[in-house]
Amino acid sequence: MDSYLIIALKFSIGMLVMILQINILGKYEFSINTPLNQIQNYVLGGIIGGVIYNSSISLLTFLIVLLIWSLIVVIIKLLINSNSFVHKMVVGDPTILIKNGKVDVAKCTQLGLSADHLMVQLRSEGINSIEQVKSAIMEPNGRLTIIDRRAENLKFPIISNGRLNTDVLELIHKDEAWLLQELQKAGHTEIANIYLAEYVNQKLNFFPYPH
Repeated sequence: MDSYLIIALKFSIGMLVMILQINILGKYEFSINTPLNQIQNYVLGGIIGGVIYNSSISLLTFLIVLLIWSLIVVIIKLLINSNSFVHKMVVGDPTILIKNGKVDVAKCTQLGLSADHLMVQLRSEGINSIEQVKSAIMEPNGRLTIIDRRAENLKFPIISNGRLNTDVLELIHKDEAWLLQELQKAGHTEIANIYLAEYVNQKLNFFPYPH
């Protein structure tokens, strides 16, 4: 009877730790497919599944292992948000596959994206020709973001997560100096402080990070 109680306690603690990690790291992080999420799921599943029925591993040892792994995950998450090198190594950077109507075939094949799949993605956005594409970017989560030359209202933001998208500036025939001037007019100082900025109906909307 005691062994079943220990198993129940280990299972309950494992579930609580998983819920805690989801709340700390954000629910969206767990809904997208990134290398960090896959590793985290494999390791956490291995810890819980491999230890929960092992009677030789005490409840205290199990708890310490879970806390150590949770601490490692939180530290990696903080480093990803604060260090560009760690972000690139763990999450990866967006990859430009189409630029000004020209396909980078080498990058497409490197990512395992076939020509048929690429065209399916373009057609799903209402684009029938590569020439209509200003930029097509493969995001770290595998999603293809497409900027159409013909679009009146751009679907892609000028600033996202504190980073400038120069392709969008080119499409609206503006430069970085203009953006910085508009940023100051709106009472902001740096692009890095902006969570999201979109250009809709010839108007800039800024959404800064909380202070």
